[in-house]
Amino acid sequence: MQGYNVLLIYNKDMDRLLMCKRVKDPYKGLSNLVGGKIERGETGMEAAYRELLEETSISQEHVTLHHLMDFTYYVHDCYVEVYVGKLKCDVVISGDENELYWSDLHQDFFDMTLFAGEGNIGHMIEQVKMSKDKLLADETLQV
Repeated sequence: MQGYNVLLIYNKDMDRLLMCKRVKDPYKGLSNLVGGKIERGETGMEAAYRELLEETSISQEHVTLHHLMDFTYYVHDCYVEVYVGKLKCDVVISGDENELYWSDLHQDFFDMTLFAGEGNIGHMIEQVKMSKDKLLADETLQV
């Protein structure tokens, strides 16, 4: 079974979410979260930090990831691990795979004409809202 990850990365004020505009299928032209494949021999957490660095230039020193949930798709023989993190400081994002941008949180993330994932992005964001005090308590950069 192939593993993938998806990353909900919030800015340090928790009022913007890192998104990408897909340049190829699946979901070409739609907004999506960053993420990718879990490689053989890698833990899910290792893969999440690797993909985050590769796709956004955000390193482990800038954010602490928390494992939020998983989705298992038996018919497609794959699973998706979902991670969430809040930036500890402002960072410059850059990547060459998809166009990256910061979305405000006043969007209908369930709108499948704008967002990838058949409504799952909206579901994941709602789960973060329900548990953010527990998940993301006092994550400021200690200097």
